[in-house]
Amino acid sequence: MKKKITHTLVYTYEIPVSLDEHLICLKPRSNGFQKLCNYELEIFPSSHSIFPMLSENGDDIFKVVFSGSTNSLTIKSKSEIETKVHPDLFQLENNYDLSLPLKIESNNTLIGFIKGWFPNGQHDPAAIKIAQEALAGINNNVLDFLYQLIELIKDRVKYTPRHLGPAWTSGRTLSERVGSCRDLAILLMETCRCVGIPSRFVSGYQFMDQPPNKYELHAWTEVFIPGLGWRGFDPSGCGLINQNYVALASSSMSELVAPVRGTFVGPSKLKSELNWNIEIT
Repeated sequence: MKKKITHTLVYTYEIPVSLDEHLICLKPRSNGFQKLCNYELEIFPSSHSIFPMLSENGDDIFKVVFSGSTNSLTIKSKSEIETKVHPDLFQLENNYDLSLPLKIESNNTLIGFIKGWFPNGQHDPAAIKIAQEALAGINNNVLDFLYQLIELIKDRVKYTPRHLGPAWTSGRTLSERVGSCRDLAILLMETCRCVGIPSRFVSGYQFMDQPPNKYELHAWTEVFIPGLGWRGFDPSGCGLINQNYVALASSSMSELVAPVRGTFVGPSKLKSELNWNIEIT
């Protein structure tokens, strides 16, 4: 399936400000189940320099350095991408041991993806509790666990859009019984880590057969399954992701895959506004 994605963000300030360094994370991946055919990044004001970078997970990030002052910042990301069908994991031949907890001690690159979400590295007790429930009645297999866990999350938490603020902890999402896509992605990620499944937060887009009034950036979780690699699961959507998903970037921390990170210099209590638009055809 071929898609064209135009993502535009417009920041406006009530008086001219000086823009500090910005990091832009809006270039889709080109690997696995998606091929990036063309990409353009437009930034206004034109008085800037762009430096391409790679994140710790190998995703493209652009560092932008500005000069002068401005009362607006416009960022337009235009992608042409082709996505492929994702096979059913249960239909793939896999001779690896998928019993829990997964045995990944020999793979140092995965150790960081099973640490707890809390700053001290501990797991959220609420995530541990729901992980124990998801383990009940299954054959201690990672795929059975994932599907049962996603059903539990969908039963316990109602998806609701939330545009402002960082992702919630698993405990808050479960106690509120509502959560945005990033809240549910963190909940799935943290719960998987409780049983030794490497997992990470993903930012991207989800194409709809019936387009919504306004597309928004989406978030889901990728888990590492021996013999199958990193595979995406969306607890606020269809479970195992399909060709309607386009990944931008992934990280152990949700804030590191924000589409734009940066600051500006101006008077205190300066008013600013953000407007965005995402077109997918």
